[in-house]
Amino acid sequence: MSEYQVEVFFDGECPLCVREIRMLQKLDRRQRIRFTDIAAPEFDAAALGTDYLTLMDKIHGRLPNGEWITGVEVFRRLYSAVGLSPLVALTRLPGLSHGLDFAYERFAKNRLKWTGRCDAAGCAVPHPQKQQSSLGA
Repeated sequence: MSEYQVEVFFDGECPLCVREIRMLQKLDRRQRIRFTDIAAPEFDAAALGTDYLTLMDKIHGRLPNGEWITGVEVFRRLYSAVGLSPLVALTRLPGLSHGLDFAYERFAKNRLKWTGRCDAAGCAVPHPQKQQSSLGA
């Protein structure tokens, strides 16, 4: 296995997010991406020096040197890792780059609502570990 180029932290409870991750997993023949599901019960954000709510706010990635990246830059790194560099180059064009950043920020802010994960009380998503502990009590 080659050393990974980027680790992606994704919400495994988000249908649209999971669809994108599955596509990337199929394209990642050289295993350049490390996939981490932040909705998995065993996931511990504190072990990474962050917290679950921060990671839920928008997509996060981490480079092998420990540097964190967020938003559209994560997708650029993911697509580059699977050989889609020409597509990535297009996303860096002036105007298009800003448009993509704006569109992603809007999606990230509304994704819980848009993917049917809100109720009358709002869009708060409890951490899976907290759900389990309240069920076991």
